[in-house]
Amino acid sequence: MKLKQIQKRIAAIQQTLADLGPIHPGSISEQYNVCGNPDCCCKDAQRPRKHGPYYQLSYTCRGRHSTRFVRAEQLAGLREKLENYRCLRQLLAEWIGLAVEQERLERQRAKTDGD
Repeated sequence: MKLKQIQKRIAAIQQTLADLGPIHPGSISEQYNVCGNPDCCCKDAQRPRKHGPYYQLSYTCRGRHSTRFVRAEQLAGLREKLENYRCLRQLLAEWIGLAVEQERLERQRAKTDGD
């Protein structure tokens, strides 16, 4: 890529980041449980049916791992935040790569201008 293209792409990344919206790290998993009632369908000897799904969010923030249950009605909003976070990480990785390439090209240009 040329220097102008890199600068243009970095500006586009910065604008996309500014427009991202709410973010949250982590992932959602479905949990199924067995209760303590011996007569419950989850304890059926031939066709046990566990209770659930219950949705659980797992994430790490500031070096601490956390999990919490999420209500079904909160899933759509949380999934959007998780997707925004994934997008943030991808955009930052691209920006860093472009910044390194930009610096390399600037160094190369300064070297050829100095000759």
